Amino acid sequence: MSTQSNMVKVAVVGGEGIGPEVTAQSRRVLDWFAAKRNVPMTLREAQYGLIPYLATGKVLPEDTAEAMDEADAILWGATGGPETTEVPAAARKAGSLLGLRSKYDLYANLRPIVASPALSASAPLKAEVLDGVDFVIIRELTSGIYFGEPRGIETLPDGQRRGFNTEQYTTNQIRRVARSAFELARTRRNKVCSVDKANVLETSVVWREEMIKLHKEEFADVELTHLYVDNAAMQIVREPRQFDVMVTGNIFGDILSDCAAMASGSLGMLPSASLGPVDRFGRRKALYEPVHGSAPDIAGKGIANPLGSILSVAMLLRLTLNRPEDADLLEKAVQTALASGARTADIAEAGAKKLSTVQMGDAVLGALDRISAKEHA
Repeated sequence: MSTQSNMVKVAVVGGEGIGPEVTAQSRRVLDWFAAKRNVPMTLREAQYGLIPYLATGKVLPEDTAEAMDEADAILWGATGGPETTEVPAAARKAGSLLGLRSKYDLYANLRPIVASPALSASAPLKAEVLDGVDFVIIRELTSGIYFGEPRGIETLPDGQRRGFNTEQYTTNQIRRVARSAFELARTRRNKVCSVDKANVLETSVVWREEMIKLHKEEFADVELTHLYVDNAAMQIVREPRQFDVMVTGNIFGDILSDCAAMASGSLGMLPSASLGPVDRFGRRKALYEPVHGSAPDIAGKGIANPLGSILSVAMLLRLTLNRPEDADLLEKAVQTALASGARTADIAEAGAKKLSTVQMGDAVLGALDRISAKEHA
């Protein structure tokens, strides 16, 4: 990568399954912004998963680790799927996405949930329920049950097997992600909903108490409410427009954000940003990725929806490159493409023409060209 100080370094890692297919369209979008809007960034492609493992014995080879280490932002595709049975569990764990989140301390995972009016006919929820939906789920990403110890599988004296995991949160782990939620809410509609299970779990009791304390100490101007996770899941389906910023722990955020995908039409529509702490230079490591998995059942068919990945680029433009106008432009281009009838199979109405992954990329790039031309006319 270039060593020019004004250039933001982006590592593009397609990964496995449909990851390389959707990330290829995001790469086209990044190239468009570099060429047409003079966005100061350098890109470095790197491989992850089965292919590099077969060549090097590592799912995360040295050159990929180097590219990610030196990058300001990582554009990630996907990981996992049945093909991973070819990779030993130890090798998979050594280069896992959870490990990368921990390595870079990417503790705040932002998942915007925006309902597109163009998709109201194909969305699982009724159009009147989706009208005006625009909220963000912030998921704590480096603690909780996914990282707690002890964990494992053991055989009991009577021959039964037992699996066990440990859910735990400390004051600092809660407060830093809570602070991210309150600060984001101040730039939006000034409302935070904290989700827990404080009627059952001690970790959630601590979570709620720390949320209340921090709110009183630093963010009394922001409206704070609380929901148990089961009720939150119901409310996301019943009346998603009530939410502005929702903050919750690792496992609850994982589940609720997939539930909330139904408010955006498809899991393939959801972008995300995983953010680390701000360093002394005001920078923070970030990983951008679509929320969907590797979808091995459709990998290689060229039909995956690239919009979650493309909208992740919009988050990269806004949060790492500090180019809010460019981020707005890209989001507008996506909505313009959808309004013109561009549909991949997962969001297509009955009888609608279904575009390939590349064709959907073409539709977004075409919209970018048209909107940009009008702005300079």
